[in-house]
This record gives sequence, structure tokens and C-alpha cells, in this order.
Amino acid sequence: QPPRPCEDYWGEWKHCRGLRHAFHHYYAHGELPDCSRWREDYEACRAWERDRAAAAQVPAPPLGLPGLCRPGLLGQKPAAAGKSPPPDWYLPLD
Repeated sequence: QPPRPCEDYWGEWKHCRGLRHAFHHYYAHGELPDCSRWREDYEACRAWERDRAAAAQVPAPPLGLPGLCRPGLLGQKPAAAGKSPPPDWYLPLD
């Protein structure tokens, strides 16, 4: 069973394709957002609801937006985070 209702995936896809979000994403990243993953997740969710399709249970690729069956990455700390700043953090850079 998908972790979220199918309408959530549809709403995320509509939000991603919205003008305001597209403008912000283009401003921040220099390219338009790729919203295809949300659409694929929505279609997989509907397929699973309709006939429990095995194709809907295939996890998403490692990069990109969260898939239906892949665990979320929220709450995880970055691997490169240090315990404290370097001792000379306040000095100007070269």
C-alpha cells in the first residue's frame, strides 16, 4: 500500500507544475523543475489501488523525488556534518 493517498501525489504534481514554483525553481537552480516523478508516483499509486499492480511496488531511483515504496530521507543528518567548527573559522578566507 502506498504510504500516502494518491491525491497527495496529484497535488504535489500540480504544485510542481505551477507557475510560481517553476519561477522559484528556475531562479534558484537555473532550470525548470522535473515534475515527471510526481506524475509517475501518482500513476503507480492509482495502478496499485486499481489492481494491486506489481509495477507500482518498484522503488524509485536513488536520486530524485521520493518514490512510493522508498523510505523518506527526512530527519537524517548530513554525513559530512562536523561536531564543532574549525578553530580558525572566524579568520578571513584567502
